[in-house]
Amino acid sequence: MSNPFYKEYSDFLAEHFDCKVQKISINAGNNCPNRDGTVGRGGCLYCNNAAFTPGYAQTPDDVAGQLRQGREFFGRKYPDMRYLAYFQSYTSTNGDAAAIKKMFGTAADAEGVVGLVVATRPDSLDDSVLDFLSRLNRRKPVFVEFGAESSHDATLQLVNRCHTWQCTVEAVQRAHRAGLCVGLHLINGLPGEDEEMMIETVRRVNALPVSTVKFHQLQIVRGTPLHRLWREGKISVKPYGPDEYLDLCVRIVRILRRDIAIDRFTSQAPPEMVAAPKWGIKNHVFTAKLLKSLRLADADGEKGE
Repeated sequence: MSNPFYKEYSDFLAEHFDCKVQKISINAGNNCPNRDGTVGRGGCLYCNNAAFTPGYAQTPDDVAGQLRQGREFFGRKYPDMRYLAYFQSYTSTNGDAAAIKKMFGTAADAEGVVGLVVATRPDSLDDSVLDFLSRLNRRKPVFVEFGAESSHDATLQLVNRCHTWQCTVEAVQRAHRAGLCVGLHLINGLPGEDEEMMIETVRRVNALPVSTVKFHQLQIVRGTPLHRLWREGKISVKPYGPDEYLDLCVRIVRILRRDIAIDRFTSQAPPEMVAAPKWGIKNHVFTAKLLKSLRLADADGEKGE
């Protein structure tokens, strides 16, 4: 491992690739079942998809075009880089199954692409698409990441996720049985949750066949229902400060199963879109502070002995 405290995402990637890889985010043009009426309307309270969709995918070209633009962008600095086609925006497996399978096949066959990362909801991966991804995985690695956000059903209901934790559990198990590496996305600081609830979610993740996890601190993004409700005082949210969140992440690292790779700890929506909390700290800077805190905690523990 590249550090003694937790498995980094780069360690996970090194298990699957013998070259440097970079994600190219793709906007497949799919909607979300929590917006189009399949399971709900209005979307999750906190969601503004533009907050994490890169510029070249805001007005999407076709999949091949987006991958070409991504290669051109990264290739100027890293000519030998290879790529993961990252289906990030909205719900990439929502829609017509035949079109979805064609899209994934196109990405897998694109120049320089060595694997796929498919981000989706736990209630939106039907058997035929899962079977296609399983077969594709025999040619190139396919990683499936589910937006779980929390293990607490009361929280999921409050933020209008329109699925349960049990739905996440079953989706993880299905994807694992299909031979795919599975990741989860979790949000720390959702309305109604205290720190012990967040830690309990980590413990529940430990019980699942999960390979990676991505943590985000809740950001109140302008233009979302959460922003409106928070501004009007109709919902209580405690935005984490960086030091307080650092302490929480130290606890998380101590509890998370050591074979689960941590992709990231923080969100980074464009600053002009964030109403709170306003940190101005990039993920790599936060991670460096976290590693320093973990070293200091270990040193203090040794002194105490």
